Amino acid sequence: MDKLTAIGLIEFSNIHTGIEAADAMLKTAAVTPFCLKTICPGKFIAGVSGEIGAVKSSVDTGKQINTTAVVDCFTIPNVHPDVVAALSACTQITQRKALGVIETFSVASAILAADAAVKAAAVDLLEIRTALGLGGKGYVLLTGDVGAVEAAVATGQECARERGLLVGTTVLPRPDPVLFQQLV
Repeated sequence: MDKLTAIGLIEFSNIHTGIEAADAMLKTAAVTPFCLKTICPGKFIAGVSGEIGAVKSSVDTGKQINTTAVVDCFTIPNVHPDVVAALSACTQITQRKALGVIETFSVASAILAADAAVKAAAVDLLEIRTALGLGGKGYVLLTGDVGAVEAAVATGQECARERGLLVGTTVLPRPDPVLFQQLV
């Protein structure tokens, strides 16, 4: 993706509605899709990027297709650039310090928690894992100094808790190096 100012995403409880909504979202405004795919268990996510007004309009249109099928959604203006890289699992982390984990009941809430966490403290996002093989859940992995990871996890945790979608969190001050190799 080129430089973007906002991302928006809708998580649908079924695939056919998600595809219909994605079509409407793309036709509504000048947005670029960053994620149009099926996820577990039989859900669909439609994510778009672009200027904030276009993203808001696109997400609003997508939500109107079938409001009962919307599991979760968001629009993030001024999204942190590390969020986009972590969604693609394209992060280049050279130092692995403390490890923070934020687990949520939805993909959208995991992405929101990741954005809040990385904006709250000097941490590096390792990955945002989105629902494939996770029963519809999402989780965030981040690393940094212990204090920064604790602060970032606390902020991300509160973001997910406010939405009623927090599963749990953990901070490992000194994770085994092999754990990093296996997780990322």
